Amino acid sequence: MGDKIEPDGIEQLVAAARAGASEDVWLDVIQKMDEVYSDLLQYEVALEDKNAALEESQQFIVSVLTSMSDVLLVCNRAGVIEDVNQSLQQLTGRDEAALKGRRIFDLFADEASRQQAQHFFAGHVGETLHDCEMQLRAADGSAIPVSLNCTPRYSATGKMLGVVITGRPVGELRRAYQALRQAHEDLKRTQQQLLHSEKMASLGRLVAGVAHELNNPISFVFGNVLALKRYSNRLGEYLGAVQRKESWERIDALREELGIDRLLADLPSLIEGTAEGAERTRDIVDGLKRFSAVDRNLLEPMDLVPVVERAVHWVSKAAPGGFKVHVDLPSTLAINGSAGQLQQVVMNLVQNACDATAGQAEARLEITCRIDVEKVRLRFADNGVGIARENLPRVFDPFFTTKPVGKGTGLGLAISYGIVERHGGKLSVENGPGGGTVFTLALPLAPRGAQ
Repeated sequence: MGDKIEPDGIEQLVAAARAGASEDVWLDVIQKMDEVYSDLLQYEVALEDKNAALEESQQFIVSVLTSMSDVLLVCNRAGVIEDVNQSLQQLTGRDEAALKGRRIFDLFADEASRQQAQHFFAGHVGETLHDCEMQLRAADGSAIPVSLNCTPRYSATGKMLGVVITGRPVGELRRAYQALRQAHEDLKRTQQQLLHSEKMASLGRLVAGVAHELNNPISFVFGNVLALKRYSNRLGEYLGAVQRKESWERIDALREELGIDRLLADLPSLIEGTAEGAERTRDIVDGLKRFSAVDRNLLEPMDLVPVVERAVHWVSKAAPGGFKVHVDLPSTLAINGSAGQLQQVVMNLVQNACDATAGQAEARLEITCRIDVEKVRLRFADNGVGIARENLPRVFDPFFTTKPVGKGTGLGLAISYGIVERHGGKLSVENGPGGGTVFTLALPLAPRGAQ
């Protein structure tokens, strides 16, 4: 396209043609007029495209403002309202025409809010305001607390024109917070229920072993009580003869017949054995209670060694006879935590090793310890088949299990992982270099002053 022809240039060409110019001049005039007309068409098309884009953008902004649940208003630097959205109209009970041109101070329900707004517009209108709670007057005349946010508004040249104010009724925020807190409490209860359910499932798998564990001391106590009952009858018969003041010959003969001397010599061991059996039964029941209880405090000073030994003992009692566990730990490992929850973790790890080594000629698990400066690391290494590489990242996922249906819930390791995390530790898994699976339980040691 040639140079742009101004209207004055076209008029000069037309005047020259009228003055008797040659045919070439007329052709030049027609060509220039065609170019101008083509330019006008292009300008018109471009203008229509820009108008359509502007209308579409405006419609988008209007739809966004209409759908907003938060109130929105635009003010100039003096606090005069220039634009509002539908939420503010509904809140105040005034239409757009009634709100535009009014001062924002008229919307507040109390003098303190008005003074706060006037102070802001008097010298801080260029600042950003966040979560400022003020009282707006509702359509029914009541005062509604609203959390307001204010942002400066600038022109294309950078000149400050006013502010954009958005806000949400605090009642909605409080209801949303209440709903969020309730959901959090429900989640905590559900998590605690899952933890307790898995703990009961673990305990259920060990009932046979625990029953056998209880049977020994109870049987011992029962046998001793029967012996004490027989001894009591003999002593009663002997003392009755003494009280009746029978002859010494008869009393001596009765003493020999009833074995009173042997009875008296046997009584201390019977009483001591009965007490020992009762104490052993009490310890087992106490361990069961601690294991099944819903723990509240995770920061109690405790020794990790008896927790591991008790967990190994319980699982081994219910395990097949070929499953052997070798424990190599120091005499004490002082940490802060929950004995019941950590016992559940160890029992899960030992039980998993027992399941993984089923079918092995010599099923075994080795539990060893390494102490760093601030952490203790327990290593549970079995000689099972190991875990497929593609399954290693999913081992601690809830409900993931490689066991047959009915043999596992897939929650044991997931819950154990969460317990260890809440204790400030870490539970990890890998395949052993020589086969089998290695779980590593890392926990922070108790501060030296607390040990």
